[in-house]
Amino acid sequence: MRFLSLAVLAAAAMGCETSAAQGGKLVTLEDSVSYILGFKNGENLKRQSVPVNAEVMLSALRDGLAGAQSRMPDSVMQSVMMTFQSRMIMQQRQKDSLSGAENRRQGEKFLAENQSKEGVKVTASGLQYKVLTAGTGPRPQKTSVVTVHYRGTLLDGKEFDSSIGREPVSFSLTQVIPGWVEGIQLMNVGSKYQFWIPSHIGYGPQGSPPDIPPDAVLVFEVELLGMK
Repeated sequence: MRFLSLAVLAAAAMGCETSAAQGGKLVTLEDSVSYILGFKNGENLKRQSVPVNAEVMLSALRDGLAGAQSRMPDSVMQSVMMTFQSRMIMQQRQKDSLSGAENRRQGEKFLAENQSKEGVKVTASGLQYKVLTAGTGPRPQKTSVVTVHYRGTLLDGKEFDSSIGREPVSFSLTQVIPGWVEGIQLMNVGSKYQFWIPSHIGYGPQGSPPDIPPDAVLVFEVELLGMK
């Protein structure tokens, strides 16, 4: 769980001391900090889909602040949290399994149709690519360090990563997914390609949370600017 630093909390609180909350006006700095801590922790719990009883949590918070004795010893707390975390992990794996099966079905259907489109080529691994701009420079090797501009999306068009509008990115081909390793080696410096990367040479069944779901086909536009 993420917590704001005291400096950030104080700065934010200074700007909202006169704000109104459901429990009353935020009059003092402590009022504002208390609201921010509660709200941000609530946001994080909701984002992580953690099922909590807010009334019990508030009661426990009051007990802790008052220095009261806990209703559970530390050993029981640890055991309960381990059981809860195991259950959450199992539930998430079940969700990922269902999501992955649907993503595989959609991905296979898309790739089967996409490979017959004009200009699309397919490699032995299943990587699909299209030359958008042909370059005349050298081609990278597996161990090359390349400099690129790129944009990555899912099949629904949702962007999960991009260097557009920023400085170009340089990296070694030993550090990226297999689909990139293979695809970049097809390119000459100065060229721009579009890639459709099947999940088995992408991020596979584990995906790359929170932006890339399990077994997702990845779509990239890549411009190869240089290499060494």
